[in-house]
Amino acid sequence: MAATLSVGELAPDFTLPGDSGANVSLAAYRGKKVVLYFYPKDDTSGCTKEAIEFNGLKVEFAKANTVIIGLSPDSAKSHDKFKAKYGLDFSIAADEEKSALEAYGVWVEKSMYGRKYMGVERTTVLVGEDGKVQAIWPKVKVDGHAAEVLKAAQAS
Repeated sequence: MAATLSVGELAPDFTLPGDSGANVSLAAYRGKKVVLYFYPKDDTSGCTKEAIEFNGLKVEFAKANTVIIGLSPDSAKSHDKFKAKYGLDFSIAADEEKSALEAYGVWVEKSMYGRKYMGVERTTVLVGEDGKVQAIWPKVKVDGHAAEVLKAAQAS
């Protein structure tokens, strides 16, 4: 059963394999705000568009003392290819075991054409400098989403 995350609670920590052979850990960014955006699959249309939108605002996020971390169940090798193909300049964590996806409540039962399966519900979480959840965007629609998250990061 998926966990339920609430604004104001401590964001679940994780250390996962990342792109370029480095580990990605939420605790390493304490003192900065962190955008955790959970997405289903590398190199698919919606996920690519979302990644490119976040990447395009990376400088503005940095000015707001905010780092971006993408997170999906794909492998680190898949993330490396995805980043190289689209020139992405932020960390992407590989959660093949789905431990962080479950801790954040985004590994859920989905349905397509009457078939039920487990998958990632596209969700973004803004974690504050203190490690607490500041905002949650469930069931994200990609268009304009990165700009909406940036506004929240700038306002906090």
